[in-house]
Amino acid sequence: MQNKIIFILGPTATGKSAVVVHLARKLNAEIISADSMQIYRGMNLLTSKPPSSWRKKIKHHLFDFIPLDKVYDANQYCKDALSKVDLIIKKGKVPLFTGGTGLYATMLLDGIFSIKKPDISIRKRLYGLADRYGKNYLCNRLKRVDAEAARKIHPNDLRRVIRALEVFEACGKPISELQKKRTGIREKFDVKIFCLNIKRDELYNRINQRVDRMFKQGVVNEVKALNKRRISRTALAAIGIKEIKGFLNGEYSLEEAKSLMKRNTRRYAKRQLTWFRKDKTIKWINLTGKEIPAQVANKIWKKINGKGFISHS
Repeated sequence: MQNKIIFILGPTATGKSAVVVHLARKLNAEIISADSMQIYRGMNLLTSKPPSSWRKKIKHHLFDFIPLDKVYDANQYCKDALSKVDLIIKKGKVPLFTGGTGLYATMLLDGIFSIKKPDISIRKRLYGLADRYGKNYLCNRLKRVDAEAARKIHPNDLRRVIRALEVFEACGKPISELQKKRTGIREKFDVKIFCLNIKRDELYNRINQRVDRMFKQGVVNEVKALNKRRISRTALAAIGIKEIKGFLNGEYSLEEAKSLMKRNTRRYAKRQLTWFRKDKTIKWINLTGKEIPAQVANKIWKKINGKGFISHS
């Protein structure tokens, strides 16, 4: 397994955390999070972190280590993840990534490009133009300076449209050109990427059951405690904070808060799958939902050891 890095990705509620614990034993691996919310302290129920008992059995990295008030982004994640990769490989072990944050995985796999610190004045001016003339105005401008990026970015994704324009104005080069010069871990290691996939009805059922468990375990009290603390804008993106806060503020009932969490988690899972399907190197592990984690781990283990990959579904 020397110089191998394994990724176990997938939408929320597919059972990744349990699978990788079993797989880590077979691989002599240590686990690294690729989840943008499980990095934060104080959100154990909201983010469905692996229990401490699992983390004691197998070494876990980049879980539960960032204060709630700290802004944390994909650039910083790549730096932290790469340092953990080096550390694990020096131990003679296999880095085993798991999570559902597609951006984190993609930037680590394909690399990031370096530019000077963004000029905030450019960003403010572009947002001002969007407010004055609308999103289409900036989309059309992007088409003129970087047609390739314009094709890839959805017109409603104003943040990424502005980011592409901002990079062009700051560097004088299209962001699509700079992205092609990136070098990620794919270039340096033997990387195997697997994505757990369950039929939509079963996935949504699991999501609904998970949210119900979260409420029984006390997620409302967890959010109450969070409301007393300063929380960064990146941590605030965790599904459940906004929904439960609405209940605590008397805007709707507890059942409505549950329903909103279930709906928003299902929508998030759908976006995750859309992101992963863009990467044609991912090998899909199609599950019925009846398998136990050890069986899924064994299935992946056999594929890692050259017994063949399943085709993309």
